[in-house]
Amino acid sequence: MPSSEPFKWHHFQSALILLNVRWYLRYSLSYRDLEEMMLERGVKVDHTTIYRWVQAYSPELDKRCCSYLKPTNDLWREDETYIKVKGKWKYLYRAVDLAGNTLDFMLNAKRDAKAAKRFLRKVINASHTIEPRVITVDKNAAYPPAIEALKADESLPKSTETRQIKYLNNLVEMNHSQYPHLFWAV
Repeated sequence: MPSSEPFKWHHFQSALILLNVRWYLRYSLSYRDLEEMMLERGVKVDHTTIYRWVQAYSPELDKRCCSYLKPTNDLWREDETYIKVKGKWKYLYRAVDLAGNTLDFMLNAKRDAKAAKRFLRKVINASHTIEPRVITVDKNAAYPPAIEALKADESLPKSTETRQIKYLNNLVEMNHSQYPHLFWAV
């Protein structure tokens, strides 16, 4: 998508497109819910059009908004949980800082060292995160090899401490159950 004129040649105004994308990403609304809400406001837009808007503009919104997020602290807690997405079971990897702010998340079909490494690299490269001083993970055996591999290729500082203690991750475990609606729309 060219960043100079991202809404060029669209039938609807850019404000309406962004409103629908924002509502879909922020609240647990379906595309048909948004279609109905727009119809109540006198705008006839099909749910498949809203779907296309979300697919086209949500990566760009994420890229543009991340630089405005507050920097996080250097104490990370990471975990994964098993959720059903569109009828298929997936692993939801989540990372939060000590204050409970979500650093990033990732859906993946597997729960292995390769997926853990990919997720950690994604969190490390995010613009709003700072280098971790301590990473707390549960007893999942996939994290230590992933962290060591990232230290070896210097993506992660060698001074980063890894704590693999099951119950220290209660903050992120509670976060999974507190905000499940954020991931059902994915």
